[in-house]
Amino acid sequence: MFYKFLRGVVCTILFLINGRARYVHQADLPDGPYVLVGPHRTWFDPVYFAMAAYPRKFSFMAKEELFQNPIFRWLLKHVNGFPVNREHPGPSAIKTPVRILRQGDLSLIMFPSGSRHSSELKGGAAVIAKMAGVPLVPAIYQGPLTFKQLFSRKPVTIAFGAPIVIDRKLKLNEEGQAVIEKQMQDAFDKLDQEIDPNFHYVDVTGEKKD
Repeated sequence: MFYKFLRGVVCTILFLINGRARYVHQADLPDGPYVLVGPHRTWFDPVYFAMAAYPRKFSFMAKEELFQNPIFRWLLKHVNGFPVNREHPGPSAIKTPVRILRQGDLSLIMFPSGSRHSSELKGGAAVIAKMAGVPLVPAIYQGPLTFKQLFSRKPVTIAFGAPIVIDRKLKLNEEGQAVIEKQMQDAFDKLDQEIDPNFHYVDVTGEKKD
């Protein structure tokens, strides 16, 4: 209930600030749970991903330090967040999202690069998707990269790619991970080209990421 209420509030605020976002290929989203993966370009792209995929509800990982604050802990739990130690993830970083996905009510938002300042794809999303028996759904965000830039009303576009189904016979060793990582990166590149071939992600630190 709180998730739905908060989504409505956030949608209204973002609409007033930036206008209506453009969502592409929504009809291609699976009916059941999935792992939504995308390059992490701004701190609010997961918010836009969740709005674009409505009415599907999502869970997400958050660094465990945020749960030490009682207010943040209450808020994160009510929007389906769960804590992860980024330095030493441990088995729960896989088991918790797999359990959530198997229950069927929630999907999962993950950023395979792990950080807005990294372009390296990590393998956790593929492992979780395979163990839970759900597809990976690639998504990209194009638009303002800072909260201040949102007020410029530069258009926001969210685009979804075709689901990536992981063969249960595929071993997710180094070679298998490389296969899935290439599929994800190819999907991100294809979506970026489709929406705006001139788009280039620029890190807030000033480092350009193609």
